[in-house]
Amino acid sequence: MSIAVNKKAFHDYFVEEKIEAGIALEGWEVKAIRAGRANIKEAYVVIKSGEIFIVGMHITALPTASTHIQPDPTRTRKLLMHGGEIDKLIGKVERAGYALIPLDLHYARGRIKAEVGLAKGKKQHDKRDTAAEKDWKRQQDRLMKEKQR
Repeated sequence: MSIAVNKKAFHDYFVEEKIEAGIALEGWEVKAIRAGRANIKEAYVVIKSGEIFIVGMHITALPTASTHIQPDPTRTRKLLMHGGEIDKLIGKVERAGYALIPLDLHYARGRIKAEVGLAKGKKQHDKRDTAAEKDWKRQQDRLMKEKQR
């Protein structure tokens, strides 16, 4: 079940591979995400010293958050993956010119996971082609629906 989706990612990038990763969260963040207060539109993924972090993911704290902590809604959060997966991603990002972008947050067996996409950026003409193709597909579906009536 999806919690938050980054639709902008598919508009701006060609997503070639999807990888599921865990996220290191604090208790108040888990509660807020379960309440639907997460946003990953402006988020991006960075690699620092062999570890992967998600930056700019906004989690709005619930008003009933604990009194002894100061919630930081946009703090940098660590993504949890196996070492081999991280090494593979680092190699592709550094050599092949790929970018890592968060695609969505979802539940997997009761845990909150992030789906990260290995993607290449789209040029402006690619975005126009994608939009035209999407319009044509929508028009085809509409025509088929009318024909079946």
